[in-house]
Amino acid sequence: MEGVLVRKIKKICVFYGANSGKDVAFVNAAFHLGKVLGKRKIDLVYGGGKLGLMGCVSTAVAQHERQVLGIIPSAFTINNLVGETCGKEIKVATMQERLVMMMELSDAFIALPGGFGTLEELFQMISWAQLSIHNKPIGVLNINGFFNGLLSFVDHAVKQEFITPRARKILISATTADELVDKLQAFRFESDPALSKLKWSPSSSQKEKLDLTLLL
Repeated sequence: MEGVLVRKIKKICVFYGANSGKDVAFVNAAFHLGKVLGKRKIDLVYGGGKLGLMGCVSTAVAQHERQVLGIIPSAFTINNLVGETCGKEIKVATMQERLVMMMELSDAFIALPGGFGTLEELFQMISWAQLSIHNKPIGVLNINGFFNGLLSFVDHAVKQEFITPRARKILISATTADELVDKLQAFRFESDPALSKLKWSPSSSQKEKLDLTLLL
């Protein structure tokens, strides 16, 4: 990464499935990601618990003596539904509150293979970046081509002019953990000139008007 200004990343939020998936490569890659974060002295923020890939990454990070923070809705803690969180745990009331706290406490985001919940979290962060609510890098670890279909769909949406080329740059992808973290560190946020004018602070009484021809 010679000649590239490196973004300082201290905490990465990882989204992933509560299942381990069909391919053992998913589990191996999750453990390896945790080791990479640990060796790079990067702390983990995640959704709490220890099921599936969630437990793989958090365990590996903790084994490298880095901090692990699980942010979990209280409903999931009833009857130990998702298992014990590896590290510190913060309980919240709603799924949305959890996602907002993840955004505020993290410097970057990574999605591993997962289901609807993982995809919701990934695209929520992408949408918030597009709206200039945050300017943090977001990437998917494309293990054994798991995200190939998703990336192809996003590129198709660009071709059909539902996603702008500028917005497409928000979503980073790589096939290895080291490559992905390098890309996250090298990421430079390019905001939409009109969307960047939106005021999201609670004290804002009125948002500035948008050009309705914008591709949201």
